[in-house]
Amino acid sequence: MDEDKNVMTGSSDVDDVQNEKVKKDRHFVPKKQNAYRKKVCRLCARDAALPDYKNPEALKRWMTDRGKILPARITGTCAKHQRMVAEEIKKARNLALLPFDRK
Repeated sequence: MDEDKNVMTGSSDVDDVQNEKVKKDRHFVPKKQNAYRKKVCRLCARDAALPDYKNPEALKRWMTDRGKILPARITGTCAKHQRMVAEEIKKARNLALLPFDRK
């Protein structure tokens, strides 16, 4: 009865063996799951006080050691809060509370 099925479907034991060899020859590797977690905006997650230009120590979280503003993809802030943070950093720079650059 099994032979009748193979004849009807056109498959045979030889085809199955060849398919297994192809999978082994290609070094079949299953896809990996994403190894990272999506970053969540800290300002949206908890209704904390928004950053203020009068507190330069708090603004340093969103700056590099050279004084550049970190991008949202690194800090995980949403677009709305990234604009607010950038604006506050720029205000603090104009009032000489933060340096424009540190060379």
